Amino acid sequence: MKQKKRSEIPAQYKWKLENIFATTDDWRKAIETVKQATADFESLKGTLTTGEAILTCLRKRGEANVIAGKVYMYAHLKKDEDATVSESVGMADTSEGVYADFEEAIAFIAPEILQHDESTILGFIANTPGLELYEHHLKNLIREKAHVLSAETEALLAKVAEIADAPSSIFRMIDDVDMKFGNITDENGEEVELTHGRYGTFQRSKDRRVRKDSYDAMNAGYDRQKNTIAATFSASVKKDIFFAETRNYESTLAAKLFESNIPHAVYDQLIEAVNEYLPVLHKYWGIRKKALGVDEFQLYDLYVPLVDIGDGKIPYEEAVSKIMAGLAPLGQEYLDTIENGLKSGWLDLYENEGKTSGGYCWTTYGAHPYILMNYEDTFDDMNTLAHELGHAMHHHYISQDQPSVYADETTFTAEIASTVNEALLMEHLLKNTTDTKMRIYLLDEFIGQFIGSIFSQTHFAEFEKTVHAMAEDDEPLTLEALNQVWGDLVKKYGGSNRVYEEISSQGWATIPHFYESFYVYQYATGYSAALAFAKRLQSDDPRALEDYIGFLKAGDSDYSIELLKKAGVDMSTPQPVRDALTVFERLVGELEGLLV
Repeated sequence: MKQKKRSEIPAQYKWKLENIFATTDDWRKAIETVKQATADFESLKGTLTTGEAILTCLRKRGEANVIAGKVYMYAHLKKDEDATVSESVGMADTSEGVYADFEEAIAFIAPEILQHDESTILGFIANTPGLELYEHHLKNLIREKAHVLSAETEALLAKVAEIADAPSSIFRMIDDVDMKFGNITDENGEEVELTHGRYGTFQRSKDRRVRKDSYDAMNAGYDRQKNTIAATFSASVKKDIFFAETRNYESTLAAKLFESNIPHAVYDQLIEAVNEYLPVLHKYWGIRKKALGVDEFQLYDLYVPLVDIGDGKIPYEEAVSKIMAGLAPLGQEYLDTIENGLKSGWLDLYENEGKTSGGYCWTTYGAHPYILMNYEDTFDDMNTLAHELGHAMHHHYISQDQPSVYADETTFTAEIASTVNEALLMEHLLKNTTDTKMRIYLLDEFIGQFIGSIFSQTHFAEFEKTVHAMAEDDEPLTLEALNQVWGDLVKKYGGSNRVYEEISSQGWATIPHFYESFYVYQYATGYSAALAFAKRLQSDDPRALEDYIGFLKAGDSDYSIELLKKAGVDMSTPQPVRDALTVFERLVGELEGLLV
């Protein structure tokens, strides 16, 4: 069974890119608009000497950025829906060049504003009608002053941005297009092509032979590319170091945390707390090993359900129904917006040849959200859809309430809205089952969410911290060095109940998020914050929904830690992470009791 061509996918299951630009000709016209705006900024250089001039410039930048964002988004969504179409790949390349030129053209703005001292900038804000809108933005610029370079240097850095994206682009093309995993024989004796989208389904198969075959075939694909991927990842880390050093940060981690004004302690507290709860994780592996009745607990035994509930298939329409019921605590307006969005082109649902793997929600100001899925009727797929709808709704609320300058969420808050949806869905499913077998299934799935969102991401975060520090100390990131670091962490997080093979040391090579450095830890912090929000939303707290929706609407109009504090969650302390891990411990205990 081969992958379908995109033309074979029914239209109702494809996103509507015509909602961004009606035709590619309109997209090309928008490129010309961006190019003209890019040229126009040349005349503004050297003029930012008054509050009025700064206000005019910031407004023009915002207007142009909206169009540039749509140009970039449209082209990349075209590529991601089918990278076998060379025209779409070319459009994405073109958009990157246009956007890089735009970024280069506006690079003078921050350095030129920061030529004024702090008191002068604050005076501009106080005395220029309209500039008060940009107060947080300008105060954040002042905070960043030590890391903002001359206009010439900023322009140069903007110019190399497209080159800096090369490691990520190369990995994506290897992973999504060139990588082939061959065929395996499924439970029915049918030969099926192994793809990223089908891998998760095979790993949940009741037939251990299918799980092993798919695991071996997937790893063999990455093993064939291991040296290329190691060189690509090493180049990505060197890129991170270049930008951190150029901008006068003490480390790559410090640079990334500074972006959202996140205290370094947040990263370290996460790792410390999760490490304390590793014995509970190891206990769970033992429970799983015993429940499956296997002598050796292998990595391909991690995801198969512990009980038989039939084929476990959840068709898309059923998944939407369950999600909507689970998200009821978020209010009717929230539900109505999702329903309308799914009918009006937000979602690209099924896998097709050339489509990028996994799932994501892509947003830009001035366009509705776009969700990419590779839906295979699994519980994980339903959960992923709920997750991505959380991202989409976050963008929806931001777009309603924020101007373009604040119309984004920071990476630290980005994963909260998505995981609130996951938690609410799971709690709803657990509350509405009285069947012991189904409860075991759901508890195990909930535990799996914790592992995927907190334990695995913290494992990844430790890996990133270690290998970046190695590179900063001029240690070469060879294939062997990367495998050693990853392999040691696999053993640490796996404990004594899991069996290790040499191939398991190459798991780092499969993680696309490593090309956006120090992103993954925010899945863990976000999941912890999300559980705190979900608990309040299901309580009798009359302010819970108002606080949460207010958080969604805030965008990045304040620092992430402060936005969360205003909504009742203090991520500057380890308490939300510890509270989440306490829930994990309770779930493992309940599962153990039901399996006795």
